[in-house]
Amino acid sequence: MGQVETFEFQAEAQQLLQLMIHSIYSNKDVFLRELVSNASDALDKLRLESLVDKDLDADTSDLHIELTVDREQRTLTVRDNGIGMTRDQVVELIGTIARSGTAEFVSRWQQAKQDGTAELIGKFGVGFYSSFMVADRVVLVTRRAGQTEGTRWESAGADTYEVSTVADAPPGTAVTLHLKPADEDNHLFDYADPAVLRRIVKRYSDFISWPIRMLAPEAEEPETLNSMKALWSRPAAEIKPEEYTEFYRHVSHDWTDPLETIHLRAEGTLTFDALLFLPARAPYDLFTRGTRRGVQLYIRRVFIMDDCEALLPEYLRFVKGVVDAADLSLNVSREILQQDRQIQTIRKRLVRKVLGTLKDMLAKDPERYAGFWREFGQAVKEGLVNDPDNQAAILDVVQLTSTHDPARPTTLREYVERMKPDQTEIFYLVGEQRSTLENSPHLEAFAANGIEVLLLHDPVDAMWVDMVGDFDGKSFTSASRGEADLKSERDAEPATETFTELLGWMGTRLTEKVKEVRLSSRLTTSAACLVSDAFDAPPALERLYRAMGQDVPKTKRILELNPQHQLVEKLRAAHAERGDDDALAETAEFLYAMALLAEGGELDDPAGFARRLADRLSRTL
Repeated sequence: MGQVETFEFQAEAQQLLQLMIHSIYSNKDVFLRELVSNASDALDKLRLESLVDKDLDADTSDLHIELTVDREQRTLTVRDNGIGMTRDQVVELIGTIARSGTAEFVSRWQQAKQDGTAELIGKFGVGFYSSFMVADRVVLVTRRAGQTEGTRWESAGADTYEVSTVADAPPGTAVTLHLKPADEDNHLFDYADPAVLRRIVKRYSDFISWPIRMLAPEAEEPETLNSMKALWSRPAAEIKPEEYTEFYRHVSHDWTDPLETIHLRAEGTLTFDALLFLPARAPYDLFTRGTRRGVQLYIRRVFIMDDCEALLPEYLRFVKGVVDAADLSLNVSREILQQDRQIQTIRKRLVRKVLGTLKDMLAKDPERYAGFWREFGQAVKEGLVNDPDNQAAILDVVQLTSTHDPARPTTLREYVERMKPDQTEIFYLVGEQRSTLENSPHLEAFAANGIEVLLLHDPVDAMWVDMVGDFDGKSFTSASRGEADLKSERDAEPATETFTELLGWMGTRLTEKVKEVRLSSRLTTSAACLVSDAFDAPPALERLYRAMGQDVPKTKRILELNPQHQLVEKLRAAHAERGDDDALAETAEFLYAMALLAEGGELDDPAGFARRLADRLSRTL
């Protein structure tokens, strides 16, 4: 064995290790599922690499996973003859947990623990460290296929780990656990007992496509513990719910149960099997740019890749599972898959099936669907922008906040069914915060007339609602755009001529900020509001484009005044009496600022506004 180097765990890794050892899993049996899953991935990768690289020096004649028990020494070894790792990979992937989001995971797990939802974990790629729940010391020996030297990694799960070079390491990876004493009161079973291992493998890993063999002390021949039947190739009627659950946990590295299972078999001109799952909770990195997405791709039971992005669009990136195609070439790359017609056909079928499943769930189990939409609705709505072919199907499953019932979201179909007999438009309001929208001056006349308005407060809403155009023949119309032809039951409004001079003067004074000042028919209690011309981009969309780094020119908007508001009427009378007075000009500026703030906008000079407002208030005392 070569020179031993000692390294310190990163601070985040130390914290994560302690969580893993003491807090995360209440069911400690899952350590074996995690190690077997890692071994299965290593075998998949070697099989694929041997097909692509004919010169690879690797024996693939008997790929398998082996469990070896030494009851006297109380050790359990999980060994595979798969792809193995280089020294650099060991230090990077095992020694430092060099994966994005470690600190984020620790923070979210601690929050989840406070919320009583602490069973989260495998999905963050740290399953290897579950070994320390059952072991005082872990030794890993690995050799990368095609290399002559191996690497040994050892740690007691405290502050440090050791790495050294091994000259005679066998191909693949072996993880040896020096087991803690059994403590059944704390659900720490005797993992040196072959009967316990048989039970765990049968429960969690029966579907693994490689043989899992156990060499028990009393046995003469290795015993194969799993059936090796690919779950997706079996008839759905023969599969138990718990088998689906364990397979979901295997492919997703999530410890929770799936919300929905989709088992699809397509036969005919294009044959494939698909086993897809909708998670119950969104991962922390659902909206992180560059996050891994896609489902596993197999071809005739041969593993091809983990995250096949070509099979599902980005807005369905939360879907997990496996697709096994019968008619594709084994020698494929990600680039080839993007252009492959058969893959595109499979993709269309999968998208239709997922959206159809969501539509059925919405109809049959609205409470469960509401939970799904809270977690993933914002991602699904991205499809309204990026997937025009399925736009109608997505609109059927969209749920949106509405003024009809603030406590319960509505579908577009429900909105249309509630529309007034003479109503031809679906009204909406876009903003960044729901509370701001609910108190917007733009809603006043709609409320007075009993007209429902959709309140759209997700970032993507500003984009899709303009692009979609209509639903069921009813056009989407912004409550803050154009001239609203809404009349509430109130006293007759003063003649426009009475305000002509005030409107002209204010338009001149505010010319740098607004394109026009006019009287409003949409206001009942507020003094003023800002509206957009019919074809102008809404402010929320402008802000979204700027946040994406695009240089969007600022669009001037229209300032509407409520002629029945006391402030507006007094300003009109004061202007008729005193003309272009500095104090009146300041009041005009305040009216504009109030309208901007009321809709959640940002002032160009908030400090200056606060200073002028303080001065004005001090003069009134």
